[in-house]
Amino acid sequence: MAGAPVNPRERYRQQVREEIKGHAWAQVAGSGASALSLNAIAKLMGLSGPALYRYYANRDELVTELVLDAYRELAEVNRAAAAAATPERRLADLATATRRWALANPHRYLLIYGTPVPGYSAPPEATTVAGGIMELLVTTYAEIDSRRRTAAGPGDGAGPGEGVGPDGTGSGDGASPGEDADPDAGAAPGEGPEAAGSAEIADAAGAAFERHLSDCPAWTGVSPAAPAAARAALTFWTRVHGVISLELAGHFTGMGFDPALLYASEVASLGGAI
Repeated sequence: MAGAPVNPRERYRQQVREEIKGHAWAQVAGSGASALSLNAIAKLMGLSGPALYRYYANRDELVTELVLDAYRELAEVNRAAAAAATPERRLADLATATRRWALANPHRYLLIYGTPVPGYSAPPEATTVAGGIMELLVTTYAEIDSRRRTAAGPGDGAGPGEGVGPDGTGSGDGASPGEDADPDAGAAPGEGPEAAGSAEIADAAGAAFERHLSDCPAWTGVSPAAPAAARAALTFWTRVHGVISLELAGHFTGMGFDPALLYASEVASLGGAI
């Protein structure tokens, strides 16, 4: 059913609000969101300050519109990239699309993933939109976990804390408790008792975090979310955005390597080859 027709006054109001947002994005791109000034925008548009405040009550309302626009745009980019048949390919496509969007829109990316705007708190709606992006990752890793368990067959499924790892594989090593094996037998350099001890510590820390996630609210949008899949999605999310954020902030400048190759290596290690 079509919505009610927009009257000329409301259409004009929407046009002015869009023009204000256009100037606001230009300010954010040039000086950052913390320098956003409604009075400066009013002067550019030939309006008085009070006249502009009829369209946006204050700076925070305008910032909220920008934040929601950025999140929605990225969410749409991610939804379009999530059409691949295999979950591993889906992860790669999501990662590729996210970096491509971030490099093309650095000011939008940094508004939602960069330094917080002083004195500003994003509305719950922003969390909801961002949760949709995370849901794509969780459901993808849950599919990887389900496929792995099906391939393993009855009796070979992972036990507690042995769900899908960030690379799309099981986090366990396949050994049963109390297995009588020589820890040094056939060990390559770096794979002796010390390495095994480090792996056990890492497995224990991962299992503890998964138990913690099982007690957290359903922030993933998946109910109930498998803790192992949620953990893997968080790992993917933090590492992908870590590389992108460092790249956009210029921290790789002068280091002599191609950030695209670093990014591809990180994504491949997380279960999606690009």
